Amino acid sequence: MKLPQECILLRIFFGESDSYKGKPLYEQIVMKARELGLAGATVSRGILGFGADSKIHSIKLLDISEDLPIIVEIVDTEENIAKIMPFLDEAIKEGLVTQEKVKVIKYLHS
Repeated sequence: MKLPQECILLRIFFGESDSYKGKPLYEQIVMKARELGLAGATVSRGILGFGADSKIHSIKLLDISEDLPIIVEIVDTEENIAKIMPFLDEAIKEGLVTQEKVKVIKYLHS
């Protein structure tokens, strides 16, 4: 797959404990992106953060949070990003979804 230089970066922020249909939400989003033929998806687990409720979620041992921040990032064309939006509207109950224009420098595989 080749990506044009001008793409969209979709970022989805939510909690590690969020689920959809009995499975972790981050896993469901990545599987849906793959099913839709998107260029790729990456899940990152945060060590500290807070959201709309202002509750701190931390990896510190004394705090032992079971709901660390999760960020899913997907880069693809605007047309392809639009394909996953209905799924996100249905699956995400709490969180933040952002998108911005990005310039793709390289997208390679061996």
